[in-house]
Amino acid sequence: MFHIPGKPIFRFLIFILFLFSVGFSIAQEQSIQNGVLDLRKVDIKNKPVALNGNWGFYWNELLQPNEIKNAPEYFTYFPERWDTKVLNGQKLSVKGFATYTLKVLLDPNKQKDLSIVLPDTYCSFELFINGNLFAVAGKPGKTKETTIEKWIEQVVTLPVSDTISLVLQVANFRHSKGGPYKPIVIGNTTQLTAEKAAEDGFDLLLAGAILMGGLFFIGLFYFGKHDRVILYFSLFCIAYSYRIVGSDNYVLHSLFLSYPWIIGVHLEYLSLFVSVIFFMFYTKYLFPEETNKWLIRIEAIMAGILCLLVILFPPSVFTQLLNPFLIVMFMVIAHAFYIYFKAYFNKKLGAKYALLSTGILLIIFILINLKYFNVIQPPRFVLFFGYISFFFCQSLILSHRFAFTLKEAKKQAEMGLKAKNDFLSTMSHEIRTPLNSILGMTNIMLMEKPSEEQKEQLNVLLFSAKNLLSIVNDILDFNKIEAGKIGFESIEMNLKTIAENLVAGFGTLAKEKGIELKLILDNNVNIKVLGDPTRTSQIIGNLIHNAIKFTKRGHVALRIGVLSRDELRLRLLIEIEDTGIGIAQEKQQLIFEQFTQADNSTSRNFGGTGLGLAISKKLLALQGAELKLKSEPDKGSTFYFEISYPILHSQILAKEEVIQEFPAEESRPLKGIYVLLVEDNEVNVLVAKTFLSKWGAAIDIAQNGQEAIDLFDEEKHTIVLMDMHMPVMDGYQATRILRERGAKTPIIALTASLPRDIEERIKNMGINDIVVKPFIPSELFKLILHYTGIHPQ
Repeated sequence: MFHIPGKPIFRFLIFILFLFSVGFSIAQEQSIQNGVLDLRKVDIKNKPVALNGNWGFYWNELLQPNEIKNAPEYFTYFPERWDTKVLNGQKLSVKGFATYTLKVLLDPNKQKDLSIVLPDTYCSFELFINGNLFAVAGKPGKTKETTIEKWIEQVVTLPVSDTISLVLQVANFRHSKGGPYKPIVIGNTTQLTAEKAAEDGFDLLLAGAILMGGLFFIGLFYFGKHDRVILYFSLFCIAYSYRIVGSDNYVLHSLFLSYPWIIGVHLEYLSLFVSVIFFMFYTKYLFPEETNKWLIRIEAIMAGILCLLVILFPPSVFTQLLNPFLIVMFMVIAHAFYIYFKAYFNKKLGAKYALLSTGILLIIFILINLKYFNVIQPPRFVLFFGYISFFFCQSLILSHRFAFTLKEAKKQAEMGLKAKNDFLSTMSHEIRTPLNSILGMTNIMLMEKPSEEQKEQLNVLLFSAKNLLSIVNDILDFNKIEAGKIGFESIEMNLKTIAENLVAGFGTLAKEKGIELKLILDNNVNIKVLGDPTRTSQIIGNLIHNAIKFTKRGHVALRIGVLSRDELRLRLLIEIEDTGIGIAQEKQQLIFEQFTQADNSTSRNFGGTGLGLAISKKLLALQGAELKLKSEPDKGSTFYFEISYPILHSQILAKEEVIQEFPAEESRPLKGIYVLLVEDNEVNVLVAKTFLSKWGAAIDIAQNGQEAIDLFDEEKHTIVLMDMHMPVMDGYQATRILRERGAKTPIIALTASLPRDIEERIKNMGINDIVVKPFIPSELFKLILHYTGIHPQ
């Protein structure tokens, strides 16, 4: 069976055609004999009557009612333009004036409350009823100078009488068409007024909706990705919205009676021609691959010429362009159909809606032209529904396109984020691995009793390496916070010890700058709490380091005070005060942004990435705290925050606690321990081997996972230090194989990746713990003690 592609689309088109066909409404016509219409037995109240027929006709005469004494010599069919007529064997000129007359016989007892609908004419008229002037549109005159053109449609109430004598004066000197071209309708006043109001309402509602849609898409274009499809459709909407109220019923002219006819007629034609150009370019950019570019250019040139003629010439010239325009318009629609059919068969996004909307548009234009030539009179709601359907389908196209663009942008953003994360992960590994060697070898050389000059140089090297590590950590931490992957531990935490260690650690840096670093602790900060000691140290450490960096003289003070305390929680106020350069009020929020400092010169004078404060602020925010600032330029700054922690009960601290010290070389605390070191970097092997040897451990070395599997002896090896990234076989696979073989020996991962980056991967693999490169010797020592169960003397 033959298959019709897009069958639902064609069904919808057929439905619209059916709707249009059943909606046609043509007023009834009655026979007019010698300029007289007898309606005394006609039901006008329920169905209006079009006053179409042979009216009395006086060419080149503008007669007042009292000047008409005898029956007309000539009769002509009304409404028909006089430039299509022949009188006495001679075709009438388009420029001229005439008087039309008609007598309507009514039954005043039955036919009451009557009105007539007066449409526009080419191009002005005055209507007299029973000798009195009842309605005007402009001012008909016998010359171009005495004629005032006006296009409006109006409802005029008729006097109660058995005879209605109509005298209609019409004049035209500026248009390419002359005389009446729309029927005058008589009917019930309420019905005609309601229909007129409904038609005007439809026009205003439709024009307003199309205009607002155009403005909305203009905004979408301006604030979006500057998609030309959206731009040209919005311009098409704006241009065509004028057509709705500036032509046909001329609602705009009726609302603004002083609206100049000459401007209106130029805009009426110009908006039509410009709309076609915008629609062509909209189609071109919507489906560029299916568009015939040369044909589009030809159509654009033709439409552009029509626009220039409207701009440069008077109405008597450019109003003759309707037929050429119809050729261009139907060429454009046919081309659009061709483009949309190709796009539909090519399965392009939104093609079926484009095809449907173009079919609707074609039907609308056919109906408008049939109405223009008085073939049919479709009700306004039919055209309204057609326009709404067309613009709705076009909006669906743009909505699909916009949603697709957002989806693609989201996909690209996710790919970019993944690429960034992959890059940072790689960067972490590649930078941390050589840093491990630098820091390890520096520590080893410092342990070899260097001279004072060498010790000073090694300390500078050690400081620079730690500074570089701090920058790498800041960048990675900030990336994890932005990605929402940061996590917090809830373990035992000693705030007093953290504060003392931080002050001791930064003491050297403060001493080098000649400033005092003070610790002021509340006596009640003597209990252990649950929290994340690493993140807490990072937050306070960032603030202390920042304060020292921007302080040239005076002091930096860390204050920890108790705001409140109950059985469950301890609420603290933590302040970092300095006597540094201070920050101006208007720049105090700026410094919390990433990669930002208060002044561009700041980074040159003091260094740093500008990430420390941003990281501290975000880490605190994730814990429900807010980092605040008090500062005055040249007087100093105080960064402070309030935070609460759950209290760890029965853990009041003694005044002095035993802290595991770094082992002395002579003690050889790991004597008897056999370590399997799995590492492919020779310098890292040298660093780890040096420390382990000094601590008394025996070492076997494997350069990849396969060698580790071959060398491993569970009875011999007490602990395994396993690098995760190696050639031949990485640490993940090697660990998995060892555990599958039943190995119970503790395995500590040596990795340049951050713990939270790999925790999912190692969760079920059997790795006992992680040491992050560059490792701190004392941290490695404590882990070995913990997993081997050794208690050094």
